[in-house]
Amino acid sequence: MSIKNILLIGVMTSALFGCDQQASRSALVLEGKTMGTQWRVSLAGVDPQRQAALQQAIQQQLDRDDHELSTWKQDSVLSRFNQYQGDQPQPVSADMADIVVEALRIGHKTEGAMDITVGPLVNLWGFGPTKQPAHTPSQAQIDAAKAQTGLQHLHVIQSVDGQWLQKDLPALDVDLSTMGEGYATDHLARLMEQQGITDYLVSVGGAVLTRGQNANNQPWRVAIQKPTDRENAVEARVDLQGHGISTSGSYRNYYELDGKRISHVIDPATGRPIEHKLVSATVIATTALEADGWDTGLMVLGSERAQALALKEHLAVYLISKQGDGFTHWMSPQFKSFLIDQESK
Repeated sequence: MSIKNILLIGVMTSALFGCDQQASRSALVLEGKTMGTQWRVSLAGVDPQRQAALQQAIQQQLDRDDHELSTWKQDSVLSRFNQYQGDQPQPVSADMADIVVEALRIGHKTEGAMDITVGPLVNLWGFGPTKQPAHTPSQAQIDAAKAQTGLQHLHVIQSVDGQWLQKDLPALDVDLSTMGEGYATDHLARLMEQQGITDYLVSVGGAVLTRGQNANNQPWRVAIQKPTDRENAVEARVDLQGHGISTSGSYRNYYELDGKRISHVIDPATGRPIEHKLVSATVIATTALEADGWDTGLMVLGSERAQALALKEHLAVYLISKQGDGFTHWMSPQFKSFLIDQESK
């Protein structure tokens, strides 16, 4: 497993977790690994004898998702598109086309802060399949990598005959890891519905989606972790009310280079890792995919610009920023409606 994958597990799986209570119905918890992180499915009222079959069905589906979206597997659908140096439309699945359409929409709304074409910059700074650099990349190296990026170079073609991705920059490198966890979480929710299961909490990395009630016949509760090294330090609890939630954080996925802390969150505008005080952005949206896209864009923007965009777009957002030796939080009005124990916040 790469360093990036190990770090991602530390950031994303700890960011959000279901709050369990003593069950009054049968409770079933399934876990595994995918996309360099961990997945977890909590079920209520499901016969425990179905555990093995459900575990297999979930893992097989996530393996298929990974084979489609991975930039680490050279034979994945996305890797083959990135390796292609031409400008002819390349066929993709409807799901992948939907992810890219959503990414382009959020990219436009964030004025390019959420950019799925930053692959060359991600690799340059050592957060992709390539190794970490021995020294800070030069401005010339950053400029050269930036020249190979840009959402305006990526196009989605959809018709009754199918869907295709097209690029007009041969070296364009698409990285869907910023939205892959949200997509896989939504996909797990669809699988649960197909299996006739209506009470569940599903999560992949830092993306979570719930439906129905937990085994104690109460709404599923999800906790946002404090940006500390303590695994279960809770910042806030929310009742998702059937929505998806995702957290992006810069406080664990980093390394030291030339005496500086290098965040995995890259600003497409500068080509450099972010250096502002925002350390965590949590978004609640109709789908985990949408939440997963917004949280990345907000992390790039920083506290003030993220707050302004959240208010403009009426997003349910919770931001945690570094202030001195401690942290401050800000939430949008839309987020407050999901909050539990509001009097403590």
